[in-house]
Amino acid sequence: MLKKGNKVQTIVYSLALLMISLFFAGNTALAEKETFTVGMEAGYPPFNWTQQDDSNGAVPIKGSKEFAGGYDVEIAKKIADGLGKELVIFKTDWDGLPPAVTSGKADAIIAGMSPTEERKRTLDFSDYYYSSQLTMLVKKDGSFSKATSLADFKDAKITAQLNTLHYNVIDQIPDVAKQTAMSDFSAMRVALESGKIDGYVTEVPEGITAEKLNPNFKMIRFDKENGFQTSEADNAIAIGMKKKSPDLAKVNETLAGISQKERDEIMDHAINQQPDVKEDQPWYIWVKNIAKDNWKMFLRGAGTTLLIALVGTVVGTTIGLGIGIYRTIPTPEKTGLRMAYNLLNGIFSVYIEIFRGTPMIVQSMVIFYGSSQLYGIDMNPLTAALIIVSINTGAYMTEIVRGGIFSVDKGQFEAASAIGMTHWQTMTNVVIPQVFRNTLPAIGNEFVINIKDTSVLNVIAVSELFFASKTAAGANFRFFETFTITCVIYFVMTFTVTRILRYLEKRLDGDGSYAPYANQMQTAKLERKDER
Repeated sequence: MLKKGNKVQTIVYSLALLMISLFFAGNTALAEKETFTVGMEAGYPPFNWTQQDDSNGAVPIKGSKEFAGGYDVEIAKKIADGLGKELVIFKTDWDGLPPAVTSGKADAIIAGMSPTEERKRTLDFSDYYYSSQLTMLVKKDGSFSKATSLADFKDAKITAQLNTLHYNVIDQIPDVAKQTAMSDFSAMRVALESGKIDGYVTEVPEGITAEKLNPNFKMIRFDKENGFQTSEADNAIAIGMKKKSPDLAKVNETLAGISQKERDEIMDHAINQQPDVKEDQPWYIWVKNIAKDNWKMFLRGAGTTLLIALVGTVVGTTIGLGIGIYRTIPTPEKTGLRMAYNLLNGIFSVYIEIFRGTPMIVQSMVIFYGSSQLYGIDMNPLTAALIIVSINTGAYMTEIVRGGIFSVDKGQFEAASAIGMTHWQTMTNVVIPQVFRNTLPAIGNEFVINIKDTSVLNVIAVSELFFASKTAAGANFRFFETFTITCVIYFVMTFTVTRILRYLEKRLDGDGSYAPYANQMQTAKLERKDER
C-alpha cells in the first residue's frame, strides 16, 4: 500500500509528465511542415467566423476541432499559396492579436485590421486587401432607426471597438453621448440588443451581416456627405506582420495579383455564406436550436475548462503545501544554511505577492507571449494555461495552507516531538492530514473560482467555454439565448464540484478520528514524563 507522501508524489509526477508531453506535442506539430500562421478572432463575420465543419473552404483552427471561414480566410489562403506554405489559423481574442505576431506565435494578422499609425509602431503592414465605408448599426425599432446623417444621432449613446478607428470617429457626431469602448463586436451586439447603447460604429459588410442574421438590427446607410468623413487610408484594411518580416514583399506581390473584381466577388460570396435568418420563434426554442447546433463546441469548451481548473487546483494545492511546509522549518543556526533559507523564503514571498497582486489575464499575456518574445519558448496554449492557473492558484493556496498549519494546536507539535518524530514526520503524519481537512472548503472554493476564471484565457488562444460561447454568439447573433446555455453549463459544473467536495468533507470529518490520535500523543508524552 502506498503512503500518503508517495501518492502525492505520484500525482505531481504525473501532472508534470502531462505538461511536458503537451509542450513537446505542440512544438513537434509545428515542426513537421513550414506553415503560415494567421491570427484572427474567427468571430467577426463576414470577415472571419467559426464553423463546425470544413464546408465552403473553411480551414482548421489550430488546437481546436472547429474551422474558420470568411473573407479573411480566403485572402489568407491565397497568401499562403503565394508563399508556398501551409495555412494555419491561430484563433485568439482581438487584444491578443498584436502580441501573437510580435512574440512569433503567429506570422500575420488577417482580421479586418486597419494600419493605424499607432499599430505601425509595432507592426509592419502590407498593401491594402480591402476597403470599406464606416456606418452605424442600430435597433430596427429604436429611436434612431430613421437617421440619415450623423447629426441625427444627437444625444445617442454610441460606442465602438477598443483600439480601432471606429471609436475615434465617434467624435464627428455632434453632441453625441460617447460610451466606453468595448472589447469586441459580440459585446457591442449584446449591449445594442439589450438597449444599453443606441448604436455602434461598424463597417458596411459587418452591418449587412448583422441585418441578415438578426432582424432586430438595422444598418444606417449614409450619403457620402452625411456620413463619417474618412480618408482612403482610414477605410483600408491590411495584413499586419512582424517588423522587417522577410515575407512582406512576397505578400504584397500576391495581393497585387488579386484584382478588385475578384476581391469583391470573394466578399459577396462570404456574405452569402452566412446562415439564413430563421423564422421568428420564442427564446427557449432558440436556446434549444443553438444547443443542438453547437453542442460539440460547448462540450469541448466545458471539457477544456474543467481540465484546466482541475489540474490548476491540484498542482496549485501541491505548491501551497510544499511552500507551507517549508515555511514551518525552524530557521537553521548555521550562517550559510540560514542565508540560503532566508533567500528562498524571500523568493517565495515575492512569488506570492506578485501572483496574488496581479490579474490572471495579465499573467497570461506576460507568460505566454512574453516567454516567446524574450526567450524563444514556444508553449502550447493549453500547456501555458495549465501552468498559469497552477502557479496562480499556488500563490493563494500557500497563504491558505499557512493559515491551516497555524490552526493546528501547538500541543500536537510538542507531542510529536516528544515521541521522537522528526519535523518532516510531524508535518506529513500529524499536521498535513488536519490541514487538508480544515482547508478543504477553501480548496473547493479555489476550484470553483478557477472554473470561472478560465474565461480570461481566450487572450492566449485557449478555446475554453466562454470563448466557445462568444464564437457561437458571433455566428448566430443570438446573444441572450447563447449565454443562457453558457450560464447553465457553468452552474452545472460548479454545483457538481461543490456537492462532491462537501461529500468529501463529511467523509473526512467522520467521528472526530483525528482527536483520538492527538490524545494518544498527549498521553504518550505524559507517560514519558512519568518514566523520568
